[in-house]
Amino acid sequence: MGALDTVVLLAYFGVLIIVGIIGIKKAKSEKDFVLAGSRLGYFTHVGCLAAVIIGGAATMGTTTLGYDFGISGFWFVSMMGLGIAALGLFVVNKIGGYEVFTISQLLGKRFGEETQLISAIVTAIYTLMIVVTQVIGMGNVIHVLLGWPVVTSMIIGGSIVLFYTILGGMWSITLTDIIQFVVMTVGVFFIMLPYSVDSVGGLAALFTSVPETHHSVTNIGWDRIFQYFLLYFFGLMVSQDIWQRVFTAKSTKVAKSSAISAGVYSAFYAIALSLVGMCALVLLPNLDSSQTAFTSLALEILPPGLLGLVLASVCSALMSNASGAIFASATLITNDLIKVYVKKDMTDKEVIKTSRLVILGLGVLAIVFSMWIQNILVALDMAYAILSGAIFVPLIIGLYWKRVTTKAAFYSIIASSIVIFSTFVIYGITSTLPIIFGLITGVIVIVGITLLVPSSNLGLNNKASNS
Repeated sequence: MGALDTVVLLAYFGVLIIVGIIGIKKAKSEKDFVLAGSRLGYFTHVGCLAAVIIGGAATMGTTTLGYDFGISGFWFVSMMGLGIAALGLFVVNKIGGYEVFTISQLLGKRFGEETQLISAIVTAIYTLMIVVTQVIGMGNVIHVLLGWPVVTSMIIGGSIVLFYTILGGMWSITLTDIIQFVVMTVGVFFIMLPYSVDSVGGLAALFTSVPETHHSVTNIGWDRIFQYFLLYFFGLMVSQDIWQRVFTAKSTKVAKSSAISAGVYSAFYAIALSLVGMCALVLLPNLDSSQTAFTSLALEILPPGLLGLVLASVCSALMSNASGAIFASATLITNDLIKVYVKKDMTDKEVIKTSRLVILGLGVLAIVFSMWIQNILVALDMAYAILSGAIFVPLIIGLYWKRVTTKAAFYSIIASSIVIFSTFVIYGITSTLPIIFGLITGVIVIVGITLLVPSSNLGLNNKASNS
C-alpha cells in the first residue's frame, strides 16, 4: 500500500478507538452495556443487523466462492439473509414479551436452569467460533497488505477488536457497527464492484471471460446449497449475536422490519461479491489461495486513497462481526453461568467488570484457535453446525409447541451436541452430516420425551411461556 492508503486505514482504526472510549461514558448500567439501552430506531438498527451478518467470513468467503464457482457463490450469504428475514417474520413477535439478554435466558424461562446452562455452553462455543472466523479473516487481510506472518497478523487484528469491545460493550459495538455499515456499503457497492467490472471490460465481457460453469446459479452444487440452508438459514434464526442485536431495538415493530430489510441487503451484498470474485478470476487467475481474492484484486485495480477506503471496508466487515460475536459469548458466560451459578447478586458495575474480564479471556482463546484452524469457511461451518444442530430444534419447537417439557428440551440439546461432536470426529469438520444428524436427533428426543415421559413441571412451562 502507498502512504495515502496507510493513512486512510490508520485513521479508520483511530476512529474506532475513539468510539470505544465514547462507549465507556454511555455504558453506565447492565442494560446499557449489554443491549445499548434498547433504544435503537429503524435505520440504525438495520445498519447494526447488516453489519453483524456481513462479517469477514461473508465478505472474503463470498469473494472466494465467486472466484471458485462463479455467480453461485451468492448462496452462502443469501442463506444468512433468508435466516434473518425469517427471524423477523416468524420469531421476533414470539420473543418480544420476554425480558432477557440471551437465548439461553429465554430457554431457561421456558425450560428451567439446567436447559439454560447447557444451551449457554453450546451457544458460547458457537459464538467463540464466529470470532475465530473473523480473526482468521483479519489475519489474511493484514498478511496480504503488509506481508507480515499470518499468525502475527491475527494477533494484531484480534487485539484491535478486543480493545474497543472491552471498553464500551454494546454501545461501542453499536456505534462502530453504524460506521462500519456505511464504510462497507460504500466500499463494496460504490467502489470495489464498479472498478472490478470496469477492469474486465464490463459485465458482458466478464461472463464471456469466465468458464461457462461460472454462469450457473447451481454450479456450487445442490449439496452445498443444502448445506448452507441447514447451517445458515436455521443458524441465523437462533444466533446469540443476532438476537442480542435484535434486543437493542426500541420496539418489536422496529426489530421485525429491520431484520427483514437486513436480509434483503444481504442478498444484494452476496451478488456483488460473487461478481467481484469472478472479476478476480479473470484478472488474477493464478492466485496461490482464492481466500486472498478480494484483497489481491483491490491491490491490483484500485487507485491510492480508494484502496485504503475499500480495505477499511473489509476490516469493517471483519471487526463488526468479531466484536458482536465475542460480546455475545461473554454475555452468555456472564449472565447465564456466572450470575446464575457463581454470584447471583452482582451489581451493574460488577456485571460490567466481569464481562470485560470474560471478553479478554475469550479474545485470547479465539486468537489461539484462529492460529490452529486458519481457514475461514471451515471455522464458520463448524460454528453454525454446533448452533443449528443443537439449539434450533428446542428453541423453535419450544416457542410454538407449548406442551414441550423441561426434560425434553434439556436432553434434546445434550443428545444433539454429543451426536454433532461425535460425527465431526467420524466424518470430518467439513461434512454436512453432523448438522443433519444433530437436527434429526433433536427432533426425535424432544418429541419422544414430551409424548412418552409424564412431566410434573408442565404447568411451570406454560406459566413461563406466558410471562
